[in-house]
Amino acid sequence: QVQLVESGGGLVQAGGSLRLSCAASGRTFGSYVAGWFRQAPGKEREFVAAITWSGARTSYTDSVKERFTISRDNAKNTVYLDMNSLKPEDTAVYYCARSNYMTTIPVSPDEYVFWGKGTQVTVSS
Repeated sequence: QVQLVESGGGLVQAGGSLRLSCAASGRTFGSYVAGWFRQAPGKEREFVAAITWSGARTSYTDSVKERFTISRDNAKNTVYLDMNSLKPEDTAVYYCARSNYMTTIPVSPDEYVFWGKGTQVTVSS
C-alpha cells in the first residue's frame, strides 16, 4: 500500500510562488510515474504535471508550461511541484498521485492508482 501526503499549499498573491511536496510511504513509489492534479470548485479534476520514475521525462498541461516544474527525489520518496508566476485561475486543491506506469505518462486521473488527500492553493488577484 502507498500513502501520499501533500504539503506546501497556502494563500499567495498573483505573481507569487509556492512549492508543493508529496511525501510517499512504500518502497515502490520511486519505480512509477507520479503526477499532480488539481480540482477547482465545480470543475473536474485536471492533469497538471507528471514525471517518469527516473525523472528523465516530464509532461505538463499547456496552461502551466514555463511556470510550473515537477521534480522528484526518489531517495526521499518525494515529488515536488514548483509553481511560479501564479495566477488566480491556478486556485484549486492540488493532489499528488502515483500511477502503475514507469515510463508512459498518462494524463487521465483514471490511470493513477494512489492519491493523496490534497492541499489547497489559493491565488489572490
